[in-house]
Amino acid sequence: MPTRSDASEPVEGFDTRTFLKQLTERPGVYRMFDANGSVLYVGKARSLKQRVSSYFRKSGLAPKTEALVAKINHIEVTITGSETEALLLEQSLIKSLRPPYNILLRDDKSYPYIYLSSQHEYPSLTFRRGRSTKGQGTWFGPFPSSGAVKESLNILQKVFKIRNCDESYFRNRTRPCLQYQINRCTAPCVGFISPEDYQRDVRHAAMFLEGKNPAIINDLMSEMEAAAENLEFEKAAAFRDQINHLRHVQEQQSVHGEGGDADVIALAQEAGIVCIVVIIVRSGRVLGTKDYFPRFSIEQTEGELLSSFLGQFYFGSETRREIPRDVLVPTAVDGQELIARALTESAGREIRVRQNVRGERRRWLELAMTNARQTLLTHLASKETVYRRLLALRDLLQLAQTPSRMECFDISHSHGENTVASCVVFDENGPLKSDYRLYNIEGETAGDDYGAMRQVLTRRYRRMVSDHGKRPDLVFIDGGKGQLNIAREVFENLDISDIPLIGVAKGVTRRAGMEQLIDALTDRVFRVPADSPALHLIQHIRDESHRFAITGHRARRDKKRRQSTLEGIDGVGAKRRRELIRYFGGIQEIRKAGIDEITKVKGISKSLAEAIYAALHNE
Repeated sequence: MPTRSDASEPVEGFDTRTFLKQLTERPGVYRMFDANGSVLYVGKARSLKQRVSSYFRKSGLAPKTEALVAKINHIEVTITGSETEALLLEQSLIKSLRPPYNILLRDDKSYPYIYLSSQHEYPSLTFRRGRSTKGQGTWFGPFPSSGAVKESLNILQKVFKIRNCDESYFRNRTRPCLQYQINRCTAPCVGFISPEDYQRDVRHAAMFLEGKNPAIINDLMSEMEAAAENLEFEKAAAFRDQINHLRHVQEQQSVHGEGGDADVIALAQEAGIVCIVVIIVRSGRVLGTKDYFPRFSIEQTEGELLSSFLGQFYFGSETRREIPRDVLVPTAVDGQELIARALTESAGREIRVRQNVRGERRRWLELAMTNARQTLLTHLASKETVYRRLLALRDLLQLAQTPSRMECFDISHSHGENTVASCVVFDENGPLKSDYRLYNIEGETAGDDYGAMRQVLTRRYRRMVSDHGKRPDLVFIDGGKGQLNIAREVFENLDISDIPLIGVAKGVTRRAGMEQLIDALTDRVFRVPADSPALHLIQHIRDESHRFAITGHRARRDKKRRQSTLEGIDGVGAKRRRELIRYFGGIQEIRKAGIDEITKVKGISKSLAEAIYAALHNE
């Protein structure tokens, strides 16, 4: 059982050296408090002394962790009997205390199940939220959402016609209900089907929920053949229709093949948002997905994020969550062996947390990663998310109105070559890709980002002024004070200084969440909290501008690399290039040839051959 150490009492003034010196090496949980006595963070440790001391080292801390440490007024610790016990206690405390610096899952609903009652002659299949030990029956699931349960029940009604009405309704029927009329129930309430035939349908429905479609089809084919031999053609036709329905369902199944149960977990993060997707696989069938957007305030790696998520997902819920044999993750998880041991103890059987998988399990993991990326992009692009961020951005920058058109510029090149500038546009619906533009920068000194920025802004906004084009409400420059000063100079020359202009500098650590914003109007340099919706919008715009610039630069660079060196020679057009390539077989062979050999090509004179030779040999 956990025991409180002497260090659990608040430390007056928090003498760090004394506190760390008397800490134990035993496993346990630590809680960090601010000056108001509010819990900032809860963590677990194999060695309390080593883990807590790591927060107070002189260098090497992430900036967000430094921000946390700066707020600590005192620390309390609880010693536990094992590291596994520390993990379970940590999740219990996170659940009850909701510390602001821990990852927090907002969706804590228990998963829905399908319940097959077994105490009745004509059992029903019903939707249930959470698994109960009361009553006799079989539970199928968990399903990732109520929609997945309704879809499965809909299939079961179509194919097997199992009732889903409640008991009081069933007992008081004197004639068939609408479900019988639309061919979705066999009306057991009024005895239109024998108990034996109904139990056969129930058995097949259970096999379907267990993922045994091929076995069901074989059973139904045998039943169909037997009915046909007995000249029961209507009954045989009903079996045939069931087989066709099941085969259609099997074709639609997104994943089918290897058996086994697994929770498949993947993570994607962008613009300060983390999306975690859980795919539920039972008996080799993908039952659906569940999306989570946990809140986090401390800079963490993917392994740390997944570790925190797994702890809360399996141990932080009030209702016990079903644990499958395999938990599949895309990358190594911090404390992976510890989590596997804790899951094994909780389930009473071996549970594996795995990332290096092959075959069907690898495809499940790839499916989860694809879903995570797409779900995150959809979330970032959702109108509600963008609008909320726009309001936060308006308040942050103290704008008179909510911006409806924002533009951001970035420069990309390779050691000064093939310089490209990007302009991306966001409106109240998110990225407005039809208005994105790329600018090839010419005539500037190689590597001169300031000159490139001056050129693209001048070209962009001179045209806006002369053609009365679309005017932005806010402009972002990806860069520091130097780039921002260039932008301010261009805006003054074009007499558009009334457009708000913000520089987005990466900060000293160059990490997401540590950006510095520079207001061109006031020269104010300020930081925004990492969990600010306004910062998330700025990061999204900046990242999209950066991505678009790099894409344009690479396309220009690759095009230049693909371009034949013959294209720059006067007098050598497409037809003569074709003849040269046809005669020699390639540019390398042309380079090896002498002037006399080149003149043998159709349409090549001696003077042109000399020009070709000189060009290929840089003479």
